[in-house]
This record gives sequence, structure tokens and C-alpha cells, in this order.
Amino acid sequence: MISGSKPAPLVALAGMLGAGLLIGGLCVRSCRAPQFPVIPPLSSSVTVLRVAPNVLVAVQDLARLESAAFHMERVIDLTDKQSRLFGLIETEDAILLVAVADVSAGVDLQKLNKDDIHVDEAKKSVTLTLPAPELFHAELDNARTYVHTRRTGALANRQENLETRARQEAERTLVEAALQAGLLQRASVNAKHAVGALVRGLGYESVEVGVREATATSDAEKAR
Repeated sequence: MISGSKPAPLVALAGMLGAGLLIGGLCVRSCRAPQFPVIPPLSSSVTVLRVAPNVLVAVQDLARLESAAFHMERVIDLTDKQSRLFGLIETEDAILLVAVADVSAGVDLQKLNKDDIHVDEAKKSVTLTLPAPELFHAELDNARTYVHTRRTGALANRQENLETRARQEAERTLVEAALQAGLLQRASVNAKHAVGALVRGLGYESVEVGVREATATSDAEKAR
């Protein structure tokens, strides 16, 4: 045995401790902390947003809803009376026109605004108010409108615009007759049924549809 040398077991133990310290130091510098799974809470709440169908846009897509049309016929007897020889002789230029026209009315759904529609998603109910019905179209059917007779006295001047005047009078009186026969009222009722069916098709169970009263504006003038 050589005096002053360290025993072999002590040398081996010192080497193991040095290696452990070196590895530990490297781990402190470069190793990350272990990642543990996050445990979810025992209770949670989730908010789910369901966007309801846009009733306003869906109804407005119908645009001008023509909901009633009347087929009208009328005979127009228009006479232009003339006098000759200082009023001593009376003569005339006359026309008898058989006029046929189609007059239609409805609701312009583009005039709807958000204040006219009330939706309750919880109760699946809709209340909406439609614009007032109005006259959409009034025009003589030229294929079926014809001059029955035309009489011009021997001393009368033939009025070339007499037929035009007769047609204008026919259109005006036919529109008035259609309005008096309840064209706007029928258009209102039919529009309520049509729009109500559309909204029910969107999934609403309770649907209430109203229509505004027609204004005092002359619908005959609108048609022209």
C-alpha cells in the first residue's frame, strides 16, 4: 500500500457526485418544467347565439306584391257638338268606343321598415303592418278595345283626336269603377294572406298581419 493515496471507493464516489452536479446544472439551464394537463372545472356555461331569419328582408324580397286584378269593360259614347251658321244648325262628330282594360292593385313591400315588424323569438310570433294598398297598373287592352261606330255630320269638322279622348275617358272611368268595386280592399285581404303564409314558412307559429289604410291620394292619377 502506498501511503497518502485515496481509497478507490472514495474516488469512485467523488466522480459520481461530480457527474450528477454537472448533469443537474445542465438541466437547470436547458430543461423545461414538466407540462401537466389542465384539469377542467367541474361546471361551465356556454352561450349559444342563434340568428333568427331576417323577416324584414324576406318579406321585402317579394317587392311589389300584385294581389288583385279586375278585368273591366265599358262602352264610351263621346260626342263633340258643333254649331254652324251662327248657331242655326247643330251638328256633331261622335264616336262609340268599346273599351276593355285590366286594372291591378297590390302592396309595395319595399316601403316596409323595421318599425312595421315585431318579432318574439321566444314565442315564435310575428306581428307586422303592411303598407297601404295602391293601384299598380291600369291600361286599355288594345287587342280588344275597338271603335264600334264613328259618326261625323255633313257640316261637322272631324276631330282627329276624338278617339284618343275617348280612350282616355275610358281608362279614367274604368279605374274609378274598379276602385268603387273594391279593388283595393281585395288587394289588402289577399296581401295579408300571402305575406302571412310566407312568414309562417320561415318557422313562426303565430303570425298577425295588418294593412294600413289607403290614403286619399288619387290612385287613378298614380296609374297614369
